[in-house]
Amino acid sequence: MATGVDQAVGTSLVVFSLVLFTYYTVWVIVLPFVDSDHLLHNYFLPREYSVILPGVAAVILLLCIGGFAAVILWKNSKTKKVI
Repeated sequence: MATGVDQAVGTSLVVFSLVLFTYYTVWVIVLPFVDSDHLLHNYFLPREYSVILPGVAAVILLLCIGGFAAVILWKNSKTKKVI
């Protein structure tokens, strides 16, 4: 069973994901239909970043996954040579 700390971490990750999804959805889908002089535009970055930031995040995620896989494969090949 999950402990209280595990549940708190899981809940905080879900809440963070929902907030990020809502922010990005409003930024990309709603904001282009709002006048450029509206107060809502002050809370968001320029539209160019709506493509750049997810691209950078995807590259970082793929690098982390590739690095993790490389470390695991390297450790596994190291142990097979010894045996």
